[in-house]
Amino acid sequence: MTDEAPLFAGLKVIDCATYIAAPAAATVLADFGADVIKIESPGEGDPWRHVYSRPGMPSSPHNYNYLVDNRNKRGLVLDLKTTAGRAILERLVSQADVFITNLPLPVRERLGVRYVDFVEKYPRLIYASFTAYGEEGEEAGKTGFDLTAYWARSGLMDQVRADRDTMPARAVGGMGDHPTGVAFYAGILTALYRRDRTGLGAEVRANLMGNGMWSNAMLVQAALCGATIPTRPPRQETTSALGATYHCADGRWLMLTLTSEVRQWPALAKAVGREDLLEDPRFASIELRRANAPVLLGILDETFAAHPLAHWRPALDAAGLTFGIVGTVEEIANDKQAHAAGILRPIEGMDLFTIDSPFTVSSVPKVPITKAPEHGEHNEAVLRDAGYSDTEIAELKAGGALGG
Repeated sequence: MTDEAPLFAGLKVIDCATYIAAPAAATVLADFGADVIKIESPGEGDPWRHVYSRPGMPSSPHNYNYLVDNRNKRGLVLDLKTTAGRAILERLVSQADVFITNLPLPVRERLGVRYVDFVEKYPRLIYASFTAYGEEGEEAGKTGFDLTAYWARSGLMDQVRADRDTMPARAVGGMGDHPTGVAFYAGILTALYRRDRTGLGAEVRANLMGNGMWSNAMLVQAALCGATIPTRPPRQETTSALGATYHCADGRWLMLTLTSEVRQWPALAKAVGREDLLEDPRFASIELRRANAPVLLGILDETFAAHPLAHWRPALDAAGLTFGIVGTVEEIANDKQAHAAGILRPIEGMDLFTIDSPFTVSSVPKVPITKAPEHGEHNEAVLRDAGYSDTEIAELKAGGALGG
């Protein structure tokens, strides 16, 4: 860390978006010091505020969903259906560098908050537009979430099923939104870089479907090149026992990923105490190990099942082998490496940690993390900063521009 001011100090961002991906892009900007104003509707506000309390969600006294995706922001409630509320937004946009929205395209047209509504008046504005399926074509106005537009539509849902005979795999909520939010942030930064060079703003577009296909790019590109994409075979039909999951004696799993077999196969055999396998003619070459992969898989299954993960982890590490433990979400809070690498950071004023945005830049500090705003928590402060007097703010409240 240095004594430098945060990189985006003075950058004004309007987050007029809901749920995850688009607000997450604003969160990364806020992590580096941007002044992000989170605009919510009256009543319940951003629906993402309430998902954590739905049946089936992990139970916690903290609004964990909203906390991670809206930290370091200031909260403002605006009723954009009112003339006064729309006028407040117009003033904020006129003072902003970036406007982020995922409002449905027809709603933007009705409210007059499209790129075309702003570009001539505010030529330096970066207008960041987020959708599920893009903004052209017959599905442009279709609603979607990461489960549908990113995970299902991209082929990922089909390809990561356990094997050809199992159902398509359901993703964890937000699994596509968060990487997509980082991609959206990258687009915004690209536009800001262009503005530094030309003085002109731009429209940035990103969507869930495109990001899902980018995540699945290896297989999608193969299909685009005319390849036939095979379904995933059952584990027992593997073609490589050195790239498989193994069940340990304590019920934990680990994942081997050995790609340099000439060097790593002897190291593995020694690490697991099965040097006899090096003399077994069935496994004497890469070709034979592939041909006899199901047999080798069964042998290694028995070997790994003889000891707990705590035995295998140091043994594999000492051999310099590439593997990963199949971690659980609950143990991340005590993951020493996650803390040491700065992946987990404390939240000011709370006895809690949160997940840092997934990159750092040398000599560029991030701001201390503050909790996500309450609904309309900073109404008066934001309006004063925008130039409204206390009298005007009281009139706006009375007139319903800030909600009922």
